[in-house]
Amino acid sequence: TEITEKLEEAIMIWIKQIRQVLVESEQIRREAGDLGPSAELEHWKTRMSSFNSLLDEIRSSRVKKIINVLQAARSKTLKQWKELDGNVTIAANEAKDNVRYLHTLDKFFGPLARASPVTMMEHVPSLMNTVCMIYCTSPYYNTSERMTSLLLKITNQMINTCKTYLCEG
Repeated sequence: TEITEKLEEAIMIWIKQIRQVLVESEQIRREAGDLGPSAELEHWKTRMSSFNSLLDEIRSSRVKKIINVLQAARSKTLKQWKELDGNVTIAANEAKDNVRYLHTLDKFFGPLARASPVTMMEHVPSLMNTVCMIYCTSPYYNTSERMTSLLLKITNQMINTCKTYLCEG
């Protein structure tokens, strides 16, 4: 029972830490007002990397051994642990899925950033069709909050490109 108590203490510390990571990942991001759409892709790549690392740790043999001992001892902490494991898995899947969908926009980021306003406008219909496809098919990215953030960043990039064009001309 002493070993079980020590393992339960460790699990409770991990649960607290993982909950904190999950809470922080859901907080509203504070970003510069002129970020372009590539920042959105980078955000989700970073988040995917973080949650995949966390999943790797949760699924490591060391943690599995502790979980097995606690299962044998019928520990009450396992219910919370399993719930958190599921939440981390969902967050990792969301990040991976969002990276996959946002990656389809990557081909537009260069022309959006470096083209003249006239050339840039040639890419807008295809870009908007791709954004629409993401909205219609993504199980995670199809919220008004996520779409607003993406469209704001696309607009920022278009404005920045036009400013640069005007200053150079």
